[in-house]
Amino acid sequence: MKVTLFDLDHTLLPIDSDYAWGEFTQTIGWTDPVVFKQRNDAFYEHYKAGTLDVHDYVRFATEAIRLKGREAAERAHARFMQEVIAPAIRPEALQLVRGHQQAGDRVLIVTATNEFVTAPIARALGVDELIAVRLALGGDGWITGEIDGVPSMRAGKVERVGQWLAEQGLDWRGVETTFYSDSMNDLPLLERCNHPVATNPDAILRDLAVQRGWRILDLFPSHP
Repeated sequence: MKVTLFDLDHTLLPIDSDYAWGEFTQTIGWTDPVVFKQRNDAFYEHYKAGTLDVHDYVRFATEAIRLKGREAAERAHARFMQEVIAPAIRPEALQLVRGHQQAGDRVLIVTATNEFVTAPIARALGVDELIAVRLALGGDGWITGEIDGVPSMRAGKVERVGQWLAEQGLDWRGVETTFYSDSMNDLPLLERCNHPVATNPDAILRDLAVQRGWRILDLFPSHP
């Protein structure tokens, strides 16, 4: 069986959906435009540097939706999909995904962004299977700001994909895996897969891909 894995932000999308959602909450008046932007920018720099504390970040990133409640959050996300995500979905990315699906691959998106932000995006890209940061739910059935289980970030992506394979009655040895990613944060999973593809790679990953002879794919211009 062939399993094809895609990172999401800057890989299938030319933007970072998590960061963009944070900006969107500023636009609709849910967060302080100065304080939130400063913290959001700082967390994003830590992510790019590979030093992000994902638990602290998720508490920060989900605070607005936690306080607003499910109905308001879902209405806001529908608007976010229409205004921010839909214009960012490129035909090149859709064609790449469809090509693997038509070839009979099992296709998954594996992202370090939380499931609230990314589940509707995966559906819009036509991908039914998503591994994202799971959000813990409280007694009221709404998010608490904490992470449920292993966060799908850095080495956690390898662990979560391994869990998914086990749930399918599979293991790494029984599948042929391809992984598309832009970021050095995903090096553990790139190294674990049979066919790593540096996709719109950042400068560090591009250099590493050249050194190791990995395929480099520029779907759209790479980010800094």
